[in-house]
Amino acid sequence: GPKPAKMARVTHVHNKLRPNEALYPVPSDIEIAQTRAKHMLPIKKIAEGLDLDEDYVNYYGKHKAKVSLGVLDSMKHNKNGKYVVVAGINPTPLGEGKSTTTIGLTQALGAHLERKVFACVRQPSQGPTFGVKGGAAGGGYAQAIPMEEFNLHGTGDIHAITAANNLLAAAIDTRVFHEQTQPDDALYRRLVTLPNGKKEFAPPMLRRLAKLGITKTDPNDLTKDEQIRFARLDIDPSTISWRRVTDVNDRFLRNITVGQGPAEKGKTRETGYDIAVASETMAILALAKNMTDYRQRLRNIVVATSTKGDPVTADDIGCAGAMLALLKDTIEPTLMQTIEGTPVFVHAGPFGNIAHGNSSIVADEIALKLVGEDGFVLTEAGFGADMGGEKFFNIKCRASGLKPDAGVIVATARALKFHAGKTVPEASKPDVEAVKTGFANLKKHIENFKKFGVPAVVVLNRFVNDTDEEIEAITKLAKEAGAFDCVTSNHWQKGGEGAVDAAAALVRATRIAPDFKFTYPDEMPLKGKIEAICKEIYGADGCTYTPEVEEKLARFEAVGYGGYPICMAKTQYSFSHNPDLKGAPTGFTVPIKDIRVNCGARFVFPLLGDISTMPGLPTRPAYYCIDVEDDGTVVGLS
Repeated sequence: GPKPAKMARVTHVHNKLRPNEALYPVPSDIEIAQTRAKHMLPIKKIAEGLDLDEDYVNYYGKHKAKVSLGVLDSMKHNKNGKYVVVAGINPTPLGEGKSTTTIGLTQALGAHLERKVFACVRQPSQGPTFGVKGGAAGGGYAQAIPMEEFNLHGTGDIHAITAANNLLAAAIDTRVFHEQTQPDDALYRRLVTLPNGKKEFAPPMLRRLAKLGITKTDPNDLTKDEQIRFARLDIDPSTISWRRVTDVNDRFLRNITVGQGPAEKGKTRETGYDIAVASETMAILALAKNMTDYRQRLRNIVVATSTKGDPVTADDIGCAGAMLALLKDTIEPTLMQTIEGTPVFVHAGPFGNIAHGNSSIVADEIALKLVGEDGFVLTEAGFGADMGGEKFFNIKCRASGLKPDAGVIVATARALKFHAGKTVPEASKPDVEAVKTGFANLKKHIENFKKFGVPAVVVLNRFVNDTDEEIEAITKLAKEAGAFDCVTSNHWQKGGEGAVDAAAALVRATRIAPDFKFTYPDEMPLKGKIEAICKEIYGADGCTYTPEVEEKLARFEAVGYGGYPICMAKTQYSFSHNPDLKGAPTGFTVPIKDIRVNCGARFVFPLLGDISTMPGLPTRPAYYCIDVEDDGTVVGLS
């Protein structure tokens, strides 16, 4: 069998930028990535530097590999490294550089401070890549490479998510169609008969029988009434919540009608598409701890209710096992590297404003064992710390049992000026008073980290127009607000070297014993959990609920969902539900317009306003600049 993993060695594999290699003016992201890719280490060498046994590494070419979960059992006696979450202030159109900072700190820790380190980041969606962002591998001299493979197909996980999700969607509509167009005896006979004519219950059918209290295992033994109860899920089509997905921003798929072909006999239904990374399937991948947990979460997905109001699951449909067959390899995180040769796990990609916005539990767990007791794992949380950060603490850490040692809050002077009400052009001009006013946003995030009991290092991405007075003002205010430290960083221009001071501050912060705590206990009622987040994290006065939401909350509590954590679906641009309320607004009340449950992901998500699960393309999408040259080189990504 596989050999036991060795303890992490005190050796360091990296590919540090050479003196004068970081050019100024800084070239485009893709130019830097492709230049550095010529000197990229084989992924096998990265794995060897981590003491990863070959039995646990599945290579996808020379520069990517998946790592088997079996490595966790082999390292179960190894002590974990320091666990750090990287979050940010509420995002602005100016960009704060959270992904870039995650990578830059990793390069500083590994290539310059000679510490064992891992970055754990999400797989970018192709929707934003071709829509607005043009990529999400970091930027400047702090990137994950090969950036083309990082930003496009990766190892195919999102494609597998799409296929599995849509298989279930097809199965639901097909089951409704066959139940509506066949008499009881024909429906039952066709369900239980194999192609060779033998009658036999499939495994999910046996689980459905058990759910119905029927102990018979021979299809010939069921009574007429038992046959009907078994065969008819009796789905109310108006309650089907499972939608198809694609990994493209396509506004014209938000609302569609299916079943319009003549063979569907007029059984039409209004539905729509979501973007793949907003799906429950993606959220499940990010939260699953092993194959057994993955399977059970898929089985538990609730796709609709029956005409009697009973939940109908993916296991009732009989599709969960086939979904897992498509998703089997997705449970393994993908190993890549930064431009300075430090390791990166790329895994899962749930949106932060709809789902929980964090990379996978298993990537973090494996990375923590691989770096060992003296190492560091930096895991990125999506959007502001009120979104991905809060969900990291209250959802991801609750599911994993892991406790963070420290956190990073990424900010910029110009973003704080934007939160003070300045326009994008105005925010690029020196204005110390605007920085002080906009600091309210950063202050609230620092205070929230203190509520979680996690020391926070504020990392300021410095831009060429920032003045010393602005930086000094932010640093002073951040420390007064309770930040462990506030340090400027220039990793975009200088790579890891530019983030050494910030990395050193982070190392010091992890020496403090954290007093980690959740915002709410498991046993608190759902309404109490919602209000705790709104009041404690957002700074709201309270919440309002529609009668429909009140009814749903009561029903969720009655059927056993009350123990689930809360996953807020709201705008990322403000602490509040209103994207126009910048800074740290007060005196507002949060309207809970709808509430839903993801039984596979195991969280309840309230909707705070109109949240689109399918982005649209702008007038000038990023795809205009993306192409491939004759030699196969991709151009235009960023």
